[in-house]
Amino acid sequence: MLRNLITRTRNLERCDFFPSRSQYTMAESPLILRLIASSVTAANRAGKIIRDIMSRGDLGIVEKAKNDLQTEADRSAQRCIIASLSLQFPSVTIIGEEGASNTEVPSDWIVTDSEQTVLGLNCPEDYKNVLDSDIVMWVDPLDGTSEYTQGLLDHVTVLIGVSLRGRAVGGVIHQPYYNYTSGNGENLGRTLWGLVDVGIGGFTPQPPPANRLIVTTTRSHSDQTVQAALDAMNPDEVIRVGGAGHKVMLLLEGRAHAYVFASGGCKKWDTCGPEAVLVAAGGHLTTVHGHNYDYGPVVERANAQGVFATAPGVDHDALLAQLPPEVLDALN
Repeated sequence: MLRNLITRTRNLERCDFFPSRSQYTMAESPLILRLIASSVTAANRAGKIIRDIMSRGDLGIVEKAKNDLQTEADRSAQRCIIASLSLQFPSVTIIGEEGASNTEVPSDWIVTDSEQTVLGLNCPEDYKNVLDSDIVMWVDPLDGTSEYTQGLLDHVTVLIGVSLRGRAVGGVIHQPYYNYTSGNGENLGRTLWGLVDVGIGGFTPQPPPANRLIVTTTRSHSDQTVQAALDAMNPDEVIRVGGAGHKVMLLLEGRAHAYVFASGGCKKWDTCGPEAVLVAAGGHLTTVHGHNYDYGPVVERANAQGVFATAPGVDHDALLAQLPPEVLDALN
């Protein structure tokens, strides 16, 4: 049966080309491209702040709620991102996990340059002539905070999502500690970006194995419903890790077929960016009922109907159909 769930594609959709012109100005590019291009550089700067704070050793940990930590890295990374983006796009709605942020930041935290590869993309007609009021940006400055405090640094991501009229269309996933175990500081960290109907950059997705079913899920927020969903799918392996961004990366890296979290604990800033990157690569991210989340400006912050995501080439609907009624009812 598993063989029927996985459809191979010869070339996964991606954008790793460089523009024919050497430089593109912000004014020449559509708003959607400018937002993603600026988000790439802001996420990179936030990643360096996260590493710097860890190196100093004083994480400034506070508990926002039960099992919900915040560190100085969360706060500073968000201030960096929102200050940088707000300066360039003052009329765009930006929602950050850590609430309202003081945008008076050190000058070297302000990033106004842009990723040239993104600015040079061929933008679809649907993304042209977009107004500032059509956009909401969702920022998780440090996804995987608990893991960050425990030294599980490969779980940590910086997430920025761009929604257009409620639909997740653009995203950036920055891994500040990618390759950190190699000891080569020059190659530390990487950044992926994606634009739905265009492709992804910074990374080449890999297909998951065809002869197994591997599912990734939460390492610290499991309950009876979460476990019931996993049991119903009967996977060959379950990978329990922290952070929505990290779980989506496992799908893109071909290390898992599905990301299943049958709980309402995830938030819009956790999934907007990763959803856009995953969908741009050919994957899927929905509720456990198969519906798309709305990322508009006044939506409920919690993803109350859970998260069900599948890697590119995996039959999303076929795996979704394995969830039992009691799981669906619990998240209805």
